[in-house]
Amino acid sequence: MGWLAGSIYWGGACYWIYGVMHSYAGLSAPGAGAIFMGFFLYKGLYLAVFSVAAGPLMKRSWAIPVVTALWVSFEGLHQYLAFTWLQLGNAGIEMPLLPRLAPLTGIYGLSFVLAMVNAAVAVLFLRRLRREACWLAPLLLLPLLPALPDVAAPQETVRLVQPNVLPDELRSGGWDHARHAQHLARMAHLSTGVAAEKNSTPPALVIWPEYPVPAYYSMDASIRGFLRRLAMSVDAPIIFNSVERGGADGKQPLNSALIVNERGDVVSQYDKMFLVPFGEFVPWPFSLFVEKITLEAGNFHPGGRVVVTEVGGHRVGVFICYESVFLRGVREFVRQGAEVLVNISNDSWYGGSAARHHHLLIARMRALENGRWLLRATNDGVTSVIDPIGRVTASLPSFEQDVLVARFNYRTELTVFTRWGQWFLWLCWLAAGGGLVVSLRGRLS
Repeated sequence: MGWLAGSIYWGGACYWIYGVMHSYAGLSAPGAGAIFMGFFLYKGLYLAVFSVAAGPLMKRSWAIPVVTALWVSFEGLHQYLAFTWLQLGNAGIEMPLLPRLAPLTGIYGLSFVLAMVNAAVAVLFLRRLRREACWLAPLLLLPLLPALPDVAAPQETVRLVQPNVLPDELRSGGWDHARHAQHLARMAHLSTGVAAEKNSTPPALVIWPEYPVPAYYSMDASIRGFLRRLAMSVDAPIIFNSVERGGADGKQPLNSALIVNERGDVVSQYDKMFLVPFGEFVPWPFSLFVEKITLEAGNFHPGGRVVVTEVGGHRVGVFICYESVFLRGVREFVRQGAEVLVNISNDSWYGGSAARHHHLLIARMRALENGRWLLRATNDGVTSVIDPIGRVTASLPSFEQDVLVARFNYRTELTVFTRWGQWFLWLCWLAAGGGLVVSLRGRLS
């Protein structure tokens, strides 16, 4: 039953994977369906193992807290074992009290509360809730949690460029020299002309998304010259995406975020550390059937370190696309001094599905956990600015070519989660492990 429930959840939450495999990997409908089925049957195994472990625990008088800890323990495992996506705690970001937990415990505190209520419902069905309801008493303390901090009026200006370059454009004709030049001209217009018409305030940052136009900064003198001239023209640092090379032989492709300063000089390069399964690499055994799903995808090489860059007297942390799901990775940027977070992403592969809104929801939680403004530039939506308590303060409609001119602030305060990391997850691992040991000993004695 757990396997069935887990498969339904992952198939339902990630239904868009079929469309990506069929539309952009070039797989036939049966082939894409087979890959998709293999995905959700594999991910369903997590809930199958949870169910096997939770069954004996539910017979104990302390079932509510320990089974809840077990749930959170399995949620934490997803970020270490292949693909992770929506976690239960994401559902609580709009609730009145639960968001107060995120700066303390990360998303796991929210997941714990929601799972605890569900565990209590299960105990209710077992007709034991009156006897064990005391375990719910800590939930009465939620109103005593520190309120989320007031957000000061933002003073800094950012330009977030949304070029709306669709994957179908690439597939239909490729990027010859003329089309490439036209696209760069549009990017320059969005970065300067359109933005200046909307707001004449000089920006602190100009941010381009991760997008499917071949950009090889280190290997293309014309791109280097273009970006140098553009940075000098807007008189602001530009954050952009490039395919670079690295590895032991210096030939491995890297998905990189580069920053050029207002003089057009490269001041940093961050190489994406957490790669997208089926996008930037194809995990075995699926690699036996499909090599890649996007034109710029394949066997990318992961980066090895977090990079925080000083720009204009402040420190900026840039992470790429799917890395927003890894709370331990995003937290590391802030722990190493980032005063604002930047997420560049290409969500066009999601098409019109709900996945682009899932991705925004996940990014909101990262901002809330770390108490940082998060500036999110995407290829075709949802380009947004998120404040330190997880609210979207400005955004662009999807599938429109435009530039978002918005305001943000730099912040230096550190949340408990940023200082101490996944301490709450470790406690859940300890509680769940202890409960399983006691339960096993009881069954053997």
